[in-house]
Amino acid sequence: MTATAGRIGGWRSAGVILSIVPLAVLAAGPLCAAGIAPYAVSGDAVAASLDGKTGDAVRGREIVLDRQTGNCLICHAVPNEPKELFQGNIGPSLAGVGARLTAGQIRLRVIDQRRLNPASVMPPFYRVDGLNRVAARYAGKPALDAQQIEDIVAYLATLKE
Repeated sequence: MTATAGRIGGWRSAGVILSIVPLAVLAAGPLCAAGIAPYAVSGDAVAASLDGKTGDAVRGREIVLDRQTGNCLICHAVPNEPKELFQGNIGPSLAGVGARLTAGQIRLRVIDQRRLNPASVMPPFYRVDGLNRVAARYAGKPALDAQQIEDIVAYLATLKE
């Protein structure tokens, strides 16, 4: 089994792979230089909140639907949002995601889906290393902060059907 965590020692960051390690590995430092809080990856999930706070599902919905902040609709369809035109079909529909995945599994997929599927076209929202052609406003910092990730997780966990 290979396990990695955070932006330091990531499977792609510097070509470093940590093998034969415990199920969870922590990112270095209390808060990495890019504002990324340490987190533990266990299997296919990050079980603990990134910032120790509970996410707000209402704010999470706003981020998911916001075509500037989360821009989730460019690739995903969101159920029960008829006013949102031109929803994507590149990624899976988010209908029922809260029934299929745990909050920890959702969290890792939003942090960096490429940890689970290196060929994924989903951008990492909480990683800064090893990225190419990053927009100037995101250079050196994650696309979303820890609380925004938690808010998105809280919202997606409510999508049970």
